[in-house]
Amino acid sequence: MLTSKQRAYLRALANPIDTILMVGKSGMSEDIVKQADDALTAREIIKGKVLETSPLSAREAAEEIAGLTSSEVVQVIGSKFVLYRRNEKEPKITLPKVRKTRS
Repeated sequence: MLTSKQRAYLRALANPIDTILMVGKSGMSEDIVKQADDALTAREIIKGKVLETSPLSAREAAEEIAGLTSSEVVQVIGSKFVLYRRNEKEPKITLPKVRKTRS
């Protein structure tokens, strides 16, 4: 689970990257899920867009892809969404550390 600080950090990283995933009128397909999975393995963070012709909202598409690829939804704005999944073998992104709170 991402903290708000980690989420903010990932949002900043996602800003300049290109949208590489497009969900169109056919909605969710195995191809889209595979493309997302491969891209998450290679990049850890990806940006997707839901076209106006899609039967899914950006939130629905992001949640579905995240569930199928074991990734996390970083943000959804309008028709765009950002997903993140840590590459355990070769991590490329170092997230801000989570501070332990005293109880």
